[in-house]
Amino acid sequence: MKLAAIQMISGPEVTPNLETAARLIGEAAAAGAQIVALPEYFPLIGASDAERLAAREAEGHGPIQAFLAATARRHGLWLVGGSLPLVARDPHKLRNSCLVFDPQGKQVARYDKMHLFGFDNGAERYDEAATIEAGSEIVTCELAGLRAGLAICYDLRFPEFFRRMAQPEPIDLIVLPAAFTETTGRAHWEILLRARAIENQCYVVAAAQGGRHPNERMTHGNSMIIDPWGEILARRDKGEGVIIAELEPRRLREVRTRLPALQHRIL
Repeated sequence: MKLAAIQMISGPEVTPNLETAARLIGEAAAAGAQIVALPEYFPLIGASDAERLAAREAEGHGPIQAFLAATARRHGLWLVGGSLPLVARDPHKLRNSCLVFDPQGKQVARYDKMHLFGFDNGAERYDEAATIEAGSEIVTCELAGLRAGLAICYDLRFPEFFRRMAQPEPIDLIVLPAAFTETTGRAHWEILLRARAIENQCYVVAAAQGGRHPNERMTHGNSMIIDPWGEILARRDKGEGVIIAELEPRRLREVRTRLPALQHRIL
């Protein structure tokens, strides 16, 4: 089974970003990908708070969701829609939500980002909690016969979050859309991704934003597909594009049989 991660450098206007996503998903489909993941905030980055709030959609309605459903159906693949802004309970905030569509274009899962990024080193400052309403539920779903866990960006730093996904049964795949900053990504991104794959003995597909955006924000990129032993199967440093790798169920069985760490857990 072929997995694909899409890397983008999204700007503040939705329509051009959807056009780019459509082109890259088409490339992945032409290469035989059956599961395709888009990055966090693939429809817009760099918009003002007011513009992001204006782009919010109610679940099941709106041009971004219509695009995801139609694109999954057109190519007959499983599409993990990165993340997009959905309506929140608080009218002054949004939900940063990852939606999954099956090959018929039906939405089969929704995950709202639970861990909200905060960072201040004097030169860069981020406070997602100011405009985003946190989700409250860990979400797993079936993707092409695999048990998959959904996460977004900053969630990556919390190993207990992924351990809870793996109960009562292990997860086969973690799908993690992201827009890691260059500063934090350069220090921690690869280490954390490989750790999550190794400790959960599963594949990880991390689709990232990767480059300099129109508002001068620099995202780390380095979209990766990682196997259950922590080996990087595919990677893209910077720039938009597609990476593809094969998911082999026998590899999952092999790693878990040779080193049955999941069976040795005490807590």
